[in-house]
Amino acid sequence: MIEQTVIAITGVIAIWLTQDTRSEWRRYACLFGLAGQPFWIYSLWGTEQWGMFVVSVFYTAAWARGFWVHWWRRE
Repeated sequence: MIEQTVIAITGVIAIWLTQDTRSEWRRYACLFGLAGQPFWIYSLWGTEQWGMFVVSVFYTAAWARGFWVHWWRRE
């Protein structure tokens, strides 16, 4: 139950922030997205929902790319 709550909260905040008009707020979307991914992977591990598990891994890669672009990369 706790992981479902964390997934819902971090997911909604991440998606909401991706649509913000302020770029300084949009950059936080990847942080909330990444914060929820361990809970996704934990909740899917052992359920034999391999398609969702693979999608979750790709979402992790996409949020990690956002982290790289908005927080790590030097311009």
